[in-house]
Amino acid sequence: MKTLSFFLPSVLLYCNPVLATTTTDVTNTPGLVAFWDFVKREPDKLCRFTAHVPSGEISDYPLDAVNYINLNWNSGRQATYADFPQLGRGPFGNAIRFKQENDINFRPLLCVAREQLHDKPLDIKGSDKSVTLIVWAIRESGNHALAGIWHEGTDLKELTNSNNIKSEPGQRQYALFAGLKHPGTACGHVSDNGAGSFLNKYALHKSHTSQLSPETPATVTTDLLDKSWQCFAMSFNHETDEITSWLNGVPSEKWIDNLNQDEMTKSAYNAYMQGYFAKLPGKQEGEDEAFPKEQYYNPPEGAPLSVKVLEDSALRRIEMHQHRFTKIKVTMQNGKEVRRDLMGIRENPWWFPHSIYSPKDSQSGGPFTIGRVIHSARSVGFTGWIGGVAVFDRALTAKEMVNLANLRNAKPTTTSLPQTLPEK
Repeated sequence: MKTLSFFLPSVLLYCNPVLATTTTDVTNTPGLVAFWDFVKREPDKLCRFTAHVPSGEISDYPLDAVNYINLNWNSGRQATYADFPQLGRGPFGNAIRFKQENDINFRPLLCVAREQLHDKPLDIKGSDKSVTLIVWAIRESGNHALAGIWHEGTDLKELTNSNNIKSEPGQRQYALFAGLKHPGTACGHVSDNGAGSFLNKYALHKSHTSQLSPETPATVTTDLLDKSWQCFAMSFNHETDEITSWLNGVPSEKWIDNLNQDEMTKSAYNAYMQGYFAKLPGKQEGEDEAFPKEQYYNPPEGAPLSVKVLEDSALRRIEMHQHRFTKIKVTMQNGKEVRRDLMGIRENPWWFPHSIYSPKDSQSGGPFTIGRVIHSARSVGFTGWIGGVAVFDRALTAKEMVNLANLRNAKPTTTSLPQTLPEK
């Protein structure tokens, strides 16, 4: 039997002792809350996947198989562990597959129920809290959730949402996605209220890498799969008020320069302009005095990092001022600023000056899920292999991110899969 002295005594008979090398690279990183390598399991008949957790922690967060359509709409069959094919190899010894499900009433995921995590270390929330979430994966297709506490709510008006038996509001905290509107990017999400942002029904406090992960068919040869691992990650640093997304250890910079491209970016633009209007005397053209102040989006703007002259005439001078999080068009007449307009928003990192949403009790918070999240659109989402999920209660450094991302290139280890699978 292999045991790790610093972490919860393992109840799993490791089939390959070499596995501990890459696993301990993760577990020895300070701030670890939970790490699922899909090798460690319960010893009883349930035999569910469990997490490596720090010594002294009571829970190691067993994962249940759930069809969230069945849970919230009473449609489709229940999910079991048999619905998640296992690879038996990977950066940490095993991986599970999320398939392109054709049944519209079947969307299986693995989860830790809210009742099992509420107020425990995995339940990262509130003021002065930071978080890092890392997922080692091979993306076959899709752009939706990889992991996190991100119940999107079942009360949104969607064509698929007419017969839900649980009408619940959004219960979002932190999560990691495979791109959302930019498929293939790493996309970190954090919520301040569990619900939407800037009067939009969707949560919009998120960052995206400019880099893209490739699409790799889940059924290619083992050699190709071994070379296809990607490391998706997000971090929120409450000290700098920044959400940063990382792909393979790189937090590539990204900007939104077309703020009229969709309703979501229009919402962020409006949140900035309403905050700007509110600082000026009198009611301004386009000002909505009923816009909630807590939804203003006005990142700090001191001296600009750069200035570009867009127009210079006898009547006016227009400059583009670039700040850390914004690009502003400033119009001046007779040397005095008379108007400013938002031209661009930095998308990685994203400015987030709030606390992580803190549910009031275990009945009003969401579960921690892997592979999918509960949402009214009920789309297939991400498909591919997931070989490891790690959560930390601090923002990891750039060096730590690179070190953990490089584990995707480690020589794959293999694991003998159990003959008996848990039923849930």
